[in-house]
Amino acid sequence: MIQASKAALAAGRSSEADELLARVAQLAPAHPAVLNELGLRMMQRGEAVKARELFQRATLADPNHPALWSNLASSLHALHLPEEEMEAIERALALDPRHLGALFQKGTLIEDRGDARNAARIYRNALVMVPPDVTPPATLSAALEHAREAVRRDDAALAEAIEKRVAAVREQRGRGPYRRADKCIDLLTGKRRRYAPQPTFLYFPDLPTPEYFDGVEFPWLGAIEAATDEIRGELTTVLNSDQAGLQPYVAYPEGVPLDQWRELNKSRRWSAYFLWNEGVAQPPHLARCPRTAEMLLGAPRCDVAEHGPNAFFSILEARTRIPPHTGVTNARLTVHLPLIVPPDCGFRVGSETREWIPGKAWVFDDTFEHEAWNGSDTPRAILIFDIWNPYLSEDERELVRAAIETVGTYYHGTAGRVA
Repeated sequence: MIQASKAALAAGRSSEADELLARVAQLAPAHPAVLNELGLRMMQRGEAVKARELFQRATLADPNHPALWSNLASSLHALHLPEEEMEAIERALALDPRHLGALFQKGTLIEDRGDARNAARIYRNALVMVPPDVTPPATLSAALEHAREAVRRDDAALAEAIEKRVAAVREQRGRGPYRRADKCIDLLTGKRRRYAPQPTFLYFPDLPTPEYFDGVEFPWLGAIEAATDEIRGELTTVLNSDQAGLQPYVAYPEGVPLDQWRELNKSRRWSAYFLWNEGVAQPPHLARCPRTAEMLLGAPRCDVAEHGPNAFFSILEARTRIPPHTGVTNARLTVHLPLIVPPDCGFRVGSETREWIPGKAWVFDDTFEHEAWNGSDTPRAILIFDIWNPYLSEDERELVRAAIETVGTYYHGTAGRVA
């Protein structure tokens, strides 16, 4: 009957809603659910005194229900009784420390006292419990946005306070660079989001997990960068003479859940010109790009039967975005060599966004969430290939190779693209 009354009220049939609620109140006048619903109706009518009395009776009837204490706190807030309100909020949180409404109430009450910093700490605790992909109830949307804004303000104030302190340290010890420490502080103050490797197939534990491998020596990479003009020349020849060799990079068969790939599936908006594709050499393409092939032979390519190596020219058409996604294993890394880069192109791995610079390669772990975009009016082209993770020993590589190849033969197919 209470649910029917709520439905009638939501549909605008207030007299029917009141009649149903009055009937259920006659049947069970001391039931906590009835008292609670009557109290909510009084709050809607602005009669906070009557609401408080009803909520107090409800908490006496059922002192172990956190929502009843939270509703009592709402009536006490309306009556400007902060001490009693806090007591009711604490009773709710003692029963359920993750009660979202009570946490928002506590943050608001502390904020009303002028303590914005500790209010932000409470709001942070509440926001942790709201998954980013879940739409909160309409009754909490305003409180949720207020909490987010309070946390943003506090993050900015904390960042300013920390910067004043660390500026003196930098002055004393030199200007750096302090890349790792700067990222640490950005994470602390909310300027960055923390990402973790999320391979879709095979995870190799206990490896260092940078997003970009800037501090690692790749002695073969300099030679590839030095050959950028020659590699770009071969790509230009391909684009002028072998358009048929380009194929959609994303090409799932019918019946496969596409998720974020729906727009790019089987589309030439993101195309690839493969030199090696899942471990299989492409002789006609290699013949057109002999210098590129020669330079790639010097890299420790991830050689796993039916999976790698992979090497290809990646062509991203104008006004095209590759959605956020993750790769299949951290046992290998991905190398990008930018060749043709118009303005307004970018690339994000985890929390760090970069712009491609022609001839300047980078190495990254694609099991971190990453995305790319071309906001210009012309295509963007880079060379992409995979290599073994340098932190794997030769023995570990052999064991990983054996495991992946066994999965493929076990299921009479491949275990997932390693590119």
